Amino acid sequence: MTTVIDGKNVAASVIQMVKSATAALEKSSGVTTGLAVVIVGDDPASHAYVGSKGRMAKECGFKSVQHTLPAETSQEDLAALVATLNADPSIHGILVQLPLPKPLDSEPIIQAILPEKDVDGLSIANAGKLAIGDLKTGLVSCTPAGAMVFVRRTHGEDLSGLNAVVIGRSNLFGKPMAQLLLNANATVTIAHSRTKNLAEVCRNADILVAAVGRPEMVKADWVKPGATVIDVGINRVPAPERGEGKTRLVGDVAFAEVSEVASTITPVPGGVGPMTIAMLMANTVIAAHRAAGQTPPQF
Repeated sequence: MTTVIDGKNVAASVIQMVKSATAALEKSSGVTTGLAVVIVGDDPASHAYVGSKGRMAKECGFKSVQHTLPAETSQEDLAALVATLNADPSIHGILVQLPLPKPLDSEPIIQAILPEKDVDGLSIANAGKLAIGDLKTGLVSCTPAGAMVFVRRTHGEDLSGLNAVVIGRSNLFGKPMAQLLLNANATVTIAHSRTKNLAEVCRNADILVAAVGRPEMVKADWVKPGATVIDVGINRVPAPERGEGKTRLVGDVAFAEVSEVASTITPVPGGVGPMTIAMLMANTVIAAHRAAGQTPPQF
């Protein structure tokens, strides 16, 4: 019988831990966890994301601040706002919603955020800490951190003796995911579009993580019987059965057939997705604990 991981349930349990940690920090040191979100322009999808992040922050008991800037904001003004937030001791996490409208350049803005406030885990400093296995002072990018919660809850903290394959080598997900698995003692292979005999490589995996953005690419015969399959893909495909012009979301894994083979699998939607905001909240409360000189919670 295959276990289908309920991402909403797991995310809710992480949020519950965040709420407890937030309240305990306030009680022990008088510090209210603070998250600042910066959004530039009027992209509807970005505003929807930012709205949900703000609501979740308030629900967790955070001080939640949103800076909404016009699309014509200059690079200098945006950098100046980040500098102000860096200097504000009541703000523990800074998040700049991507993508930024053109001609703004997101990279220097992301790197300008202090690493200890970089709750998206995108700075070179935090990527470097993860690469050397420093999970004590670094912050891990939210989606791989969320996927790793699933892996730990399935296999425990120590992955010694297990083979893990990550399909995808992006800086945002593939590389940090591979590092997290490696830090937990798995034997890790990073596969990608140039990998020869990809299906064969995948068949060796006890833990298979797919993050390539190709709808239902991973088929049942790619998967080792009994493997754990984490699907990070979010692809919109036509769904004529729902009516003309309608679409539906699918992952990078052909869920129906792979769930016949895998022992544990994440669905799309409802798997890794809900974990991303939950881990953002987790990173923020971790950052607040560190700033207050307290031992942060572990998720």
